[in-house]
Amino acid sequence: MGRITAPFGVKGWVKVQPNTAAARNLLAYKSWWMEGDGDWRSIAVAEAKVHGRTVVAKLEGCEDRDAAAALRGKLVAVPWAALPGTKSGEYYWADLIGLAVVNGAGQALGRIAGLLQTGANDVLVVAGERERLIPFIAAVIRDVDLPAGVVVVEWDADF
Repeated sequence: MGRITAPFGVKGWVKVQPNTAAARNLLAYKSWWMEGDGDWRSIAVAEAKVHGRTVVAKLEGCEDRDAAAALRGKLVAVPWAALPGTKSGEYYWADLIGLAVVNGAGQALGRIAGLLQTGANDVLVVAGERERLIPFIAAVIRDVDLPAGVVVVEWDADF
């Protein structure tokens, strides 16, 4: 859902760079999961608000700037079950990463290694014998089969 980038002020607030469609989406959760020493732990959010393109938050137990600074770089997440369901044709990026990508001719193009958000549309980053950037638009995406782990695209292997 995001990453803590810096302390914010002197009273233990942190600045979070969200990885959500809108920064305000993080405000819907009263607790976050935070990356720790090889594990994840739940931490209560005492207060949070949107600050430009980021979110600033006061986390329980984080009382001063030094404590906030110690959290720099930590990932922030929420439990999968807490996320709202998707509508038909909508997908969480995490659902797509790792899926195989094949074209209509059955040629394997690789696996989805990530996604990019551009001003016009999202773009699949497909890693195979070479990296391909494939627009995630209706004209290109023919089928997304999550149970089978495959995305079928209208995309020539030479592109």
